[in-house]
Amino acid sequence: MFNDPLAAALSKIMNAERVGKREVLIKPASKLLKEVLNILNEHNYLGTFEEIDDEKGGVLKVNILGNVNKCGAIKPRFSTKHNNFEKWEKRYLPAKDFGLLIVSTPLGIMAHNIAKEKKTGGKLLAYCY
Repeated sequence: MFNDPLAAALSKIMNAERVGKREVLIKPASKLLKEVLNILNEHNYLGTFEEIDDEKGGVLKVNILGNVNKCGAIKPRFSTKHNNFEKWEKRYLPAKDFGLLIVSTPLGIMAHNIAKEKKTGGKLLAYCY
């Protein structure tokens, strides 16, 4: 059993990117993982994904576009306010306005730039560039 399914999934995506695969199977599927993959899909880092029911927790089949340089989970899940995102951008992203942080906010899971616009803070989940 995984301690952190999100970290395992992002690690699988990175490994598949490195060897040049076009798709990867991620299990177990979860609502959090689907939301994170939706955000990565919206920002054109990953292709579409579909859920396959295997009666053991589900499997996600993710199409890879080859646009991810690096992604990973942020541990521990740091809390941040809407005006402190720049500090975390400097730590996890290579340059200003390049890449995204994925944040769990009271308004739902979203990219950090959208959270800044909505002036809401939250817990950092992952980064991708």
